[in-house]
Amino acid sequence: MSGRRPGTVGWRVKCRRAALALGGLTLALSAAGGVHAAEVRLRVMQTSDIHMNLLNYDYYQDRPSQEFGLAKTITLIHQARAEVPNSLLFDNGDLLQGNPLGDLVARVHPLKAGDVHPAYKVLNLLKVDAANIGNHEFNYGLPFLRQAIAGANFPYLNANVMEADGRRHAFVPSVMLEREVTDEQGRPHTLKIGVMGLTPPQILEWDRQNLAGRVQVRDMVEVARETVPALRRQGADLVVIIAHTGIEKTELPRLSENMAAQLARVPGVDALLLGHAHTEFPGPGFAAYPGADLDKGRLFGVPSVMPGRWGDHLGIIDLRLSDQGGRWRVIDSRASLRPIFDRTRRQPLVDADPMPATVIAAEHQATLDHVRSQVAHTDTPIHSYFGQTVDSLAVRLVAQAQLRYAQRAVQGTALAQWPMLSAAAPFKSGGRQGWTQYTDIPAGPIAIKHVADLYVYPNTIKVVKLTGAQVRDWLEMSAGQFRRIDPAGPAKQALLDTTYPGFNFDMMWGADDGLRYELDLTQPARFDKDGRQAADSHRVVNLSWRGQPLDDQAEFLVVTNNYRAYGGGHFPALGADKVVVDAPDETREALARDLASQPSADKGGLAPSWKIRPVSGVKLQFLSGAGAIARLGPGTPVRLVRENGDGSALFELAD
Repeated sequence: MSGRRPGTVGWRVKCRRAALALGGLTLALSAAGGVHAAEVRLRVMQTSDIHMNLLNYDYYQDRPSQEFGLAKTITLIHQARAEVPNSLLFDNGDLLQGNPLGDLVARVHPLKAGDVHPAYKVLNLLKVDAANIGNHEFNYGLPFLRQAIAGANFPYLNANVMEADGRRHAFVPSVMLEREVTDEQGRPHTLKIGVMGLTPPQILEWDRQNLAGRVQVRDMVEVARETVPALRRQGADLVVIIAHTGIEKTELPRLSENMAAQLARVPGVDALLLGHAHTEFPGPGFAAYPGADLDKGRLFGVPSVMPGRWGDHLGIIDLRLSDQGGRWRVIDSRASLRPIFDRTRRQPLVDADPMPATVIAAEHQATLDHVRSQVAHTDTPIHSYFGQTVDSLAVRLVAQAQLRYAQRAVQGTALAQWPMLSAAAPFKSGGRQGWTQYTDIPAGPIAIKHVADLYVYPNTIKVVKLTGAQVRDWLEMSAGQFRRIDPAGPAKQALLDTTYPGFNFDMMWGADDGLRYELDLTQPARFDKDGRQAADSHRVVNLSWRGQPLDDQAEFLVVTNNYRAYGGGHFPALGADKVVVDAPDETREALARDLASQPSADKGGLAPSWKIRPVSGVKLQFLSGAGAIARLGPGTPVRLVRENGDGSALFELAD
């Protein structure tokens, strides 16, 4: 018998040639339609901006809610998982702050060593694959953040926050998830999914007292351009960016806040998970945006999703992957949103999952006990239904508390010689938040829940020193929330620019009720939303201090919060260099103490300081929550036009 035994070199060569020939035949058959490349369908799910609404419970109104709550979203998560063989779940941050439950575990009854934060008691059971750090995660300081996320049983990511030296990442920048998936024929495969997290650089402004000298923050797009190729080199079949950022229409400079459009154009990104803006993509609000495909849910060709806020939607990206020569590629995609509530019919779409209520029952009850404790009394209702259109008691009480706090802080110092103003905004102003999201405190006891309702953020008090001209520009920037009114136009005109966030509509009051001004809305807005001068115009008219026209050269102290003082909202002139009192106390604490010191909250406070100038022949109309109808009364400079049946009502300013 001649020839070589199996195992010799010659035999192996023949086998290799046979294998190559068979491989060529397989490729030929595949090209001819005989054998198909493996295909995998993968569902990527996202929650974002939960803001500690783990339950469908409104702590401010002290009642269940059908319109928000992660407990409702969890029902959607279970349904969406059951529909597909392969899925991933991510959270996009702004999870740990946002309501009294969040404050309880951070401030009132702080976490002890080894405690698991209630958010992670819930998310751990949901088997979240990875999570991103949002800007509000930094509100309670770095030590609390690190302690809290240590209880998560999944990776926490951020790639653009660096240690103070600028060289080391402050958090885990990215992760390579290896997941076994099944293809359309039921065969198993291992996918390597590279995931990175990003947060707005503005955290250094908004939480300066917590972060200054402790971290640096890099531009999101620059970091993504470095990290995405690195994940590919590490063998990622798929790259997902979880970016706590929104979508803007225009091109933005580096270090901007809302960089989704730029991130979508980073080469190598397969899916983009968005948040921060509390809006919904894909959705009609983005119909005119460059690169937005609302049918497929893509941004510049990249499947993208942003699921609103407080768990009111589940974001879903469905990917179809094909194994092409050993590399998985996305060959089709669709992004969509699933709501928990039908806003048109005003009906819930799902029931709450019982799991969160069970696992955080103790923390929920402790929160209820805390928020129900009384601190003050009011003889009249306090509400924010008209807080964007008329001088509001709800906002004025905050300004009053800030003013009294700052007056005590500067007493006996050189700063006491300067006149003092106080700026505050209506944080709960409905609109994109929902038509129930207004402060509405009935006459009677004022409890902690009402204080938190008047001031929903854990901001701290700051005092800035400005000239009269800079005060005027501050008010001009705020006046950008209004649409321009055409005196020769229709007899009924919409008053509010609904894209302008209510928390950026600062009103001002002066000590001894010395400040007065009017708004002439027939003029164009002087500044755009980025604080750049857009027109040589003035909406702020008849601006006076103690009965005299306000002197542009005079100097004033203005009390505000840390967000605004350090540049939040792009208000002209504001920044760290203007801060002269860097107080550590939270505005809510000052508000609670101030309310407790008054016989009645609505007596002896600041007087109204501003109004909108009427436009002859034009009715100035605006939407608010239908709950406002019950708050119309004698002396209210607002009239009801109609109730809309969707939770909103149309009002107009009285002549």
